[in-house]
Amino acid sequence: MANINLKKREVECKIVYYGPGRCGKTTNIEYIFKTFQKQVTGDMITTETDGDRTLFFDFLPMGLGKIRGYDIRLQLYTVPGQVKYSATRKMVLREVDGLVFVADSLAVRRKKNILSLKDLHENLKEYGLSIFKIPLVLQYNKRDLAEQGIPLMPYKTMERDLNRQLKAPSFPASAVKGDGVGDTLKTCIKLTLKSLKKQMGW
Repeated sequence: MANINLKKREVECKIVYYGPGRCGKTTNIEYIFKTFQKQVTGDMITTETDGDRTLFFDFLPMGLGKIRGYDIRLQLYTVPGQVKYSATRKMVLREVDGLVFVADSLAVRRKKNILSLKDLHENLKEYGLSIFKIPLVLQYNKRDLAEQGIPLMPYKTMERDLNRQLKAPSFPASAVKGDGVGDTLKTCIKLTLKSLKKQMGW
């Protein structure tokens, strides 16, 4: 649940970008950092490995104004997608308030998307959270690669694979171009704040 500082009258929410390795989580955060400069209240912290992948997380606090006299602050994180960093993914999920699951549209990554979503479901369960109840948005990234003739999964296939039971909001996207990035984030913020208000009885 969100951290509430009664003294400072601040509420801090945590949104985590989850998904398989190289699906575009970091690219989402980088695009948001550049595009929403007015809301950005701190630096983005990135840790990269040899393979140019995020090892720990990106961190981006964003101020969202006030609700009921409380300043709402947002922290955006990504998790490392590679299977071997399971413990780090779990750690980053601690006290999560909202989630964006970034799926890779490349046809060859179909299985990795499904396994990553299953991994998210299992990790949430360990914190007593349900993937069906937590604010969640799905993003089907890399749709722009179709223009280069790279085989992508049809949107309907991705919906069937990943969203048949969840029925979460979903967006086609290109994090490199920025298509769908803002819509994904705004929808996740909206759902997270709605959930927060419910928890707070506001």
